[in-house]
Amino acid sequence: MGSIPAIVHEIRCTQRAHGPAAVLAIGTANPKNCFLQEDYFDFYLRVTKSEHLTDVKHKLRTLSEKCGTKKRFFHHTEDLLRAHPENS
Repeated sequence: MGSIPAIVHEIRCTQRAHGPAAVLAIGTANPKNCFLQEDYFDFYLRVTKSEHLTDVKHKLRTLSEKCGTKKRFFHHTEDLLRAHPENS
């Protein structure tokens, strides 16, 4: 049985690739559906038919003010959420 530093070195060597590495591409993948943070929760509550939940609306509004996020990007659309309510 080897020493602990030798074992750690062996584990690190097996986890690393051997040979040169290259960056193949740099970019962003932003979906086409974009909502401003302040409008998102109104959209979400409308689509999920939860607009009557005023306490939830207030909590979500407070959350959106404090999180610091400006925009939200989504792959799903309003039509898709309405067609599959189990996903919302």
